Order: sequence, then C-alpha cells, then structure tokens
Amino acid sequence: MKPIGHSPAPDDLVSRLGRWSAGRGPLYLLLAARLRRLVDEGALPPGTLLPPDRRLAKDLAVGRTTVVAAYDTLRQEGRLVRRQGSGTRVARPALAPEAPRAGDASRAGDASRAGGAPRVAETSNPLFLHLLEAPDGVILLSCAAPAEPPPELVEAYRSLVLPGGDLGYHPAGLGVLREAVAARYAERGVPTGPGQILVTTGAQQGLSLLARLLLAPGDGVLVEAPTYPGALDLFREAAAVPLPVAVGPDGVDVAEAVRVMERHRPALAYVVARFQNPTGTVLPPLAGRRLVAAANALGVPLVDDEVLDDLAFGTAREPRPLSAYGEVIAVGSLSKVVWGGLRIGWVRGPAPLIARLARLKALHDLGCDVPSQLVAARLLADFGPVRAARLHALRAGHAHLRAELARLLPSWSCAPATGGQTLWVRLPHGDGVSFAQVALRHGVAVLPGATTDALGGSVRQLRLHFLLPREVLTEAVRRLAAAWAEYGPAPAGAPGADPASGRGGGTGAETGVRPGASLQGITL
Repeated sequence: MKPIGHSPAPDDLVSRLGRWSAGRGPLYLLLAARLRRLVDEGALPPGTLLPPDRRLAKDLAVGRTTVVAAYDTLRQEGRLVRRQGSGTRVARPALAPEAPRAGDASRAGDASRAGGAPRVAETSNPLFLHLLEAPDGVILLSCAAPAEPPPELVEAYRSLVLPGGDLGYHPAGLGVLREAVAARYAERGVPTGPGQILVTTGAQQGLSLLARLLLAPGDGVLVEAPTYPGALDLFREAAAVPLPVAVGPDGVDVAEAVRVMERHRPALAYVVARFQNPTGTVLPPLAGRRLVAAANALGVPLVDDEVLDDLAFGTAREPRPLSAYGEVIAVGSLSKVVWGGLRIGWVRGPAPLIARLARLKALHDLGCDVPSQLVAARLLADFGPVRAARLHALRAGHAHLRAELARLLPSWSCAPATGGQTLWVRLPHGDGVSFAQVALRHGVAVLPGATTDALGGSVRQLRLHFLLPREVLTEAVRRLAAAWAEYGPAPAGAPGADPASGRGGGTGAETGVRPGASLQGITL
C-alpha cells in the first residue's frame, strides 16, 4: 500500500479508515486496530503527523476520548509518539532509521514545478474502499451497480461457444463486439465504424487509459462539481489539476465551462451529460451543443461519460448523445444495465485516437476477456428486453426508496430522479462525512457528497442508490433513521434546524450498536 503523505488531510485519513467501526467491541479498540493496520502496511509511514484528537473525533463523529484512547493504545505499542506541542506522529522503527524512498524528491519536485500536486498512487475514495472490505453485514448504498446478473447473461454464458484458431489476444477488442457497439451508436444517430471503438475492462479502464494518454503532471482538467469520484481519482493519479465547474439544476454551467476552457485551455474536459453522477441532472440539448462547439473550437478533448445514458425512466424519444454534435470522446459500459461483474466497457472516438489507446492498452492487459466479449456482443444483439427489465426494477426501487425516506426521514430532501440509479440527498444540517461515520456504526455505507466535489462543496449531500431489493432498502432506511436520531440535534439557532424533528448535525453520541452479519430472510 502506498503512503498517503506525511501530513494527511483528515478527510483523506477518514476515507482510508474505511469501515473501521463495523466490527464488534469498544470503538477505541476498533479505531486502534485500523490505524495499526495502516501503519503496518506502510500507508502511514514513520514521521507521519496524525490529525489532532478533536479534529479526528469530529470527522469520525465520536467522542474525543475514543481517539485519545486509540492513540494511547498505539503509543503503548510503540507505533505512535505523542508529544505536547508537536502532536501525534507515527514512530520510527527502533533499529531502522528512516530512509528516503528512491525518486520521491524528484517526483514531488517535478509535480511542483509543473504546478500540480504529487501523484496519488492509490484510491482513498470510499466508493472503492467499501468494495475492498470483507462482507460484514453493512448495507452498501455507496457503490451503485445491479445486485445480481440478469437471466439473459446467465443463459448467454451457458450457451457460449469459444472460437477456434484464435490466439485470444485482441487489444482493441473483438471485431464482433466493436461492430455491435458501433451499431448501437448508429441507432442513436451517431454514425460510427468499428475502428472508432476500443473495448475496455469496464468504463473505469477507459477513463484510466484516456488519463494516461492525454494528461501530464500539472495539466488542467475541467471537471464538474460534484462529479464521479472515480474520475477524480484518476486525474489525481496523473497529478493533473482539477478545474471545477459547478453543476446546477440543468447540469454543468456551460457558460462557466466555456470561460474556463478559454482561460486555461485544459488538456481534458470531463462531463456526465445525462443523469449526471451524482446529482442526476440532464444537460439540455442546446447547452450540450454549445459545450461541444466550444471544446472543438478551442481544441480541448471533451470526454462524455455515457455509463448511465441507457437508464432513462421516461418513454419519450431520448435526446441524442453529445457525440452527435461534434468531436466527443464517449465512454460507456454494460455494468449499469447488465451487471458490474461483466467487465465490458468501451471508448468511442476518432480512429487515430482509438489506435493510440489500443497500443497503450496492449501494455497493460493485451485485451479483454474473450468469453465476456462474446457474451456482450450477444446481449447487444437483443438489448431491448435486458434494458426494459433493468428500467422496471430501477423505477420500482426509486419509488420505494423515496417513499421510505419520506416516511422515516421527512427532514431530508431530494428531488425525484428522471433516470440513473441514485438519489442526491441533502441533510437539513450537519455534514455528510461525519454522518456517514455514524451510519456505518448502524450498518449502512453511504457516499458523502464532499468526496465528489473538487470545489469543496456538497458538504451536506449524500448519494444513495436504489438498486437493492425492497426489503433491503427498507432496512437500510430504518438504519439511516436510527443513525440520524443518534447524530444529534442541530445546535440552537443553526440554519436549517428542525425543532420538531429533534434531529440534526451534532457530532453524535457513541453507542454500542453493531449490525449483525445478516438480516433475517435478507441476502446482503
């Protein structure tokens, strides 16, 4: 595990702690155990200055005594050194003086000279870190993906016939799948040839390849605020500089995006035009046309994340994608309509760009899994029923989650979604990061809005998905309501305080609530 820095931001440390409180036993021992693991794995290297007691306690929504006891436990083990006036630091090994890691200074210097931040080598994003945890009874409302594969996928694998006389290495993707994806774009009014399609291991790999190819340390990247946090991770890994533009009720502020492109000429612009992740907004066609025209005129590569495009709840004719208005690099996948375990995505763009991406992809994996590509091509040949079934489930989950929130958490607010798979919820007071810690202790993982926002906003927001079965969503909201009751009333006179509800934005009391490994009759 790569180190997170010699003075980590508290929010970064909180994210790295993951589901630290979901086990059994006193909270200070659970916190000490997770900190111990980070120290032993090298994520907190010798000399790292840890956050002050009060600050970490606030961000974890626990009492200060919990953090003090955890720190003291590790001090007694020799893993931490605590000195008044100099704070709490990770101890150096008694027999091994700290040695600089080769290349650290030069890499940091290069990034500094380029005007960017040092490269981030691994994620601290709760969206991904929750997936790395062992199953522990926590209901994941943080990572949005179908809960199980559809029967069409199971049948496609069951009847699969592998090709003969084929090495199986196809860095750009199998021809039959590239043709099928290109045909889908043609159906949406965007003429596309197979040479304009690169098959990837999910959309995440597509974004990763684009970041590696198009970005250098210090380059500017126009991003929406808030946006998909997995993309922010990739841009940080490239040591690029985010240039955030706020998202409003109609998607990204196009006028401001144009001004940012004119002023900074970023190396890349990344947007989610339809069912924006996480807000769910949709960019109107005229605004989309203006954004594409400006990016093309200024020579800024514009990436449209289309992963959620097929998840429109309405029955009216859908708008054309951004790529219908000019040169746009589109990234898509089957993970949201079919199943996250089918790791098939793609990039659509100019043929020369796709050829360069294919050569880059060949360095990493020589091509995607052939059986999965064959199955994906078969599903795309008769995509209507699969998509219709997924939309039916999404509409039902959306209605049920909103009803449960209105019943048990009436002080929370969220607009109905017109597509996608998440709700963008606003808390009446408090902040999403500290509330997420209380929710974890009640057995629910949620995505705080602050982790998605490079502008530093969305502090009171949470992103919740509605893809789980009705009974699990009901139990999740029940746990969230219990967590909100524990979170504490808003301070007297605080904006948005709700005297009638008695709920709000305090630091929260500590309880011994521990979720069980499973729910009666419910598979998690």
